[in-house]
Formats: sequence, C-alpha cells, structure tokens
Amino acid sequence: MSITKESELIGMKKISEVVGTTLKLMREYAKVGMSTKELDEYGGEILKSYGAKSAPYETYGFPGYSCISVNDEAAHGIPSEKKILKEGDLINIDVSAELNGFWSDNGGSFVLGKDIHNHQPLVDASKNILRKAIGNIKGGVKISEIGYLIETEARKSGFKVIKNLAGHGVGRSLHEEPENILNYRVRTNRERFKKNTTVAIETFISTKSTAAVELNDGWTLVGNKGGYVTQHEQTILVTDNYPVILTASNEIWN
Repeated sequence: MSITKESELIGMKKISEVVGTTLKLMREYAKVGMSTKELDEYGGEILKSYGAKSAPYETYGFPGYSCISVNDEAAHGIPSEKKILKEGDLINIDVSAELNGFWSDNGGSFVLGKDIHNHQPLVDASKNILRKAIGNIKGGVKISEIGYLIETEARKSGFKVIKNLAGHGVGRSLHEEPENILNYRVRTNRERFKKNTTVAIETFISTKSTAAVELNDGWTLVGNKGGYVTQHEQTILVTDNYPVILTASNEIWN
C-alpha cells in the first residue's frame, strides 16, 4: 500500500510490531520435543492478545495461525501434533496478521539447539542477503535489480535461490502490488520500488532446489530437487534513503 497519512503509518507500525514480536517469542518458545501444533497455538494466543487475526487463516483458510516448516519443507508447513521438533532441526516460522484493517508479514529460519546438521551457513546466508537487499532498496530502484543482488549473493555463498516464491506488497491486504519481488532478475520487469509504499521483502535461499513444489496436502512446499531452503522476511516502508524496517521487533538479525 501507499502511505498517504500519519494514521496509516501508525496502523502499519502497530500490526508490524505485533507480527514481529510474535515471531520472536515463537522462536524463543520452540523446544526439542515440542510439536509444531503446540508452537503454533502459542503464537495464536499472542496474536489474539493483541486483537490481531492470523492472515493465512483469515485469507486462505490455512489450517494454523502461522506456517511452520521443518527441515526439507520450504514453506507453508502445516502445524501438526505429529510433527515433533528435534535437536538440530532447521525450522522456519512465518507470521502474518491483520489488525484494524492493516496487514503485515515476516518470517525467519533458525536451527533448534545444536547445529548438528550444519544448517547454520544456509541460515546465515539468507539473513545476510536479506539485510543487504533491504539496504539497497529505495524509491526508484528497479525491483529486478534487487532480485539480481539476491541471486548473486546466494551464488557467492555457494547456494541457489527459489525462483517461484517471492516478496510482495502488503498493507490493506496480505498480498498486493507489486506481486512478484523475486529472488532473481527478470530483465523484462521494469517496475520500480515506490517511495512511501509498504512491501514484504523475502529471501528464499536453497542448497539444491530452484523451485518449490506443493505436496499432496495442498499447502506444504518442498524443493523440486530436494535439499534445504531458508527464508527470512521483513515488512518495510520504502523511503528516499534506507527503508524503515517495520517488523524489526522480530530481531531476526540479532
């Protein structure tokens, strides 16, 4: 959305702080032996305490308050009582919600406990690439150039990008224009970031795959060539200079 008045900025700041805080608290709450359902219900209670509504549940009828993807799951993992978290698991939590007509979105991947499977380099690459990408966004910058930066940085780190998942505009609904803030350059895309708009920027960095494919449950996405995928996401306000990170309360860079 385009921010045209102070009340809209306040609304976006409020919901962004809610989803950011929820993500941070869920990450801290995750323990070995816990089910992803229990972790999700904890997150759902936090959203409710703020009066916020889960965006995937409200918008798409997703069977959970948040998407929790574990190990080979790339995105949209369904919280389940049968999915028990283990030491060294690669976990991604994606929290998006609505409050007072404003929507915000954020996510992050992390290793649970000791990094016994050596997932941390992939997690770090995703985090650092997101930070670098956001640092290069301002009004007038081509969306395709940010995609080019993300893919180039992934390659430098020895990784690939998922090409069919993308960041997006966010604000008055969960997904708005621009719809495809991709992790690679589409030369024909001449669209530019606009000052005073709110967008969700996401990295999808992978070890082997370049596309996400849907499982038979109709939700869960995995890499087309296996391996692992990490995602980090912030909702930002585009300015003339460094963007305002609206979801900074998630502390994914700390």
